[in-house]
Amino acid sequence: MEIIDKLEDIKTKWETLGEQLNDPEIIGDMKRFVKINKDYKELEPIVAAFKEYKNLLANIEEAKEILKNEKDDDMREMAQEELNEAEQRRETIEEEIRVMLIPKDPTDDKNAVMEIRAGSGGDEASIFAGDLYRMYIRYCETKGWKIEVVELNEGTAGGFKEIVFNVIGDGAYGLLKFESGVHRVQRVPKTETQGRIHTSAASVVVLPEAEEFDVELNEKDIRKETFCASGPGGQSVNTTYSAVRLTHIPSGIVVSCQDEKSQIKNLATAMKVLRTRLYEQEYNKYLESIASQRKTMVSTGDRSAKIRTYNYPQGRVTDHRINLTIYNLQAIIDGDINEIIEKLQMAENAERLKENI
Repeated sequence: MEIIDKLEDIKTKWETLGEQLNDPEIIGDMKRFVKINKDYKELEPIVAAFKEYKNLLANIEEAKEILKNEKDDDMREMAQEELNEAEQRRETIEEEIRVMLIPKDPTDDKNAVMEIRAGSGGDEASIFAGDLYRMYIRYCETKGWKIEVVELNEGTAGGFKEIVFNVIGDGAYGLLKFESGVHRVQRVPKTETQGRIHTSAASVVVLPEAEEFDVELNEKDIRKETFCASGPGGQSVNTTYSAVRLTHIPSGIVVSCQDEKSQIKNLATAMKVLRTRLYEQEYNKYLESIASQRKTMVSTGDRSAKIRTYNYPQGRVTDHRINLTIYNLQAIIDGDINEIIEKLQMAENAERLKENI
């Protein structure tokens, strides 16, 4: 069977990786060791599923053999029950294995960098950007992920004109990547005196955080400036030069960080963001190459793509990529976006399965 041969090859590769992890030469090369350890852990669940699958096939053959040769009715009945259960489980595990064998996006396990920017709609757009930020904060809390705010610009009537933050946790990018695109809200703003429904928008960009191994930075290419952190309206938050601005001279990318009181911490965060910005340039090329094939993925470079509408009068949320409508807006805006993300994952997996057939 083709699937068995493929799984045998994976098991052999997994065993080889396990041996390499004990090789002193590889242990001494941190970059190589991290890569091999990551590959080993990724193959582990497939190998576990393969072991179960092989046991299942053996049980099916044994049950068939009993039905073929056994005369005792009780034994035959037990064998038939076992065969039925095993056949049912076989269908399920084969589907699970097919999904596991889909080539994994290497960035899915990374931390995420999220940017939310108010779009059309004036003050209401800034308020909506704040609502989206709180939605993601609450969702991240349910996952046990940590949030680090990197940069923010508050709106005049509340919310944010722009907010950038890191999400630190296993698989953060793999789940949050589906949120990239334009989010639209339809509701009566607090500033509206005649009760008319307005449409406003905010754009969300989700990037995989670049690790030190992903991007090599030359210190000579970076211009560092320090300044006093400031708050809303420009008032000084502190009198020390703790805020940091980095300019990557070859690319012209500028990154600022003032969230921490320590210049050292702000510098570390700014360097992390700068790596991600540089990594983004190459990653966008990859996203653009698949965006035309998969409706569930929106290129981070295409901020004009409308992906979701939050309609308050009707209490509904619609994800336009997969034509999913849920009449539970308040729960979703309170962070319960699991169902939407799971449906998007299923749609993406179905499309990726077609690519691999």
